[in-house]
Amino acid sequence: MSARIYSPAKTAMQSGQAKTGHWVLEFEPEQPRKIDPLMGYTTSGDMRSQIRLTFQTKEEAIAYAQRNGLAFRVQEPKEPRRRQMAYAENFRYDRKMPWTH
Repeated sequence: MSARIYSPAKTAMQSGQAKTGHWVLEFEPEQPRKIDPLMGYTTSGDMRSQIRLTFQTKEEAIAYAQRNGLAFRVQEPKEPRRRQMAYAENFRYDRKMPWTH
């Protein structure tokens, strides 16, 4: 029974920082998922895979895992690769390459 503690990244559909900045504790799957032969759904007998706990800070999540005797690993958030740009920067006069349609 192992848990993973991480801070979720923003989705590609978001332009702001909503639903980020918190920490999540999820359990690693103990059993592989299997396909239901009748309906084709993906099923699992692992009930812990449905548990998703959120915390305000990484320290709170680690303290919870230690208090309950859970083996855990912390996954640090990655830095974004791209530089944040505003749409107006496409039309700057000092661009190296002119912007055209």
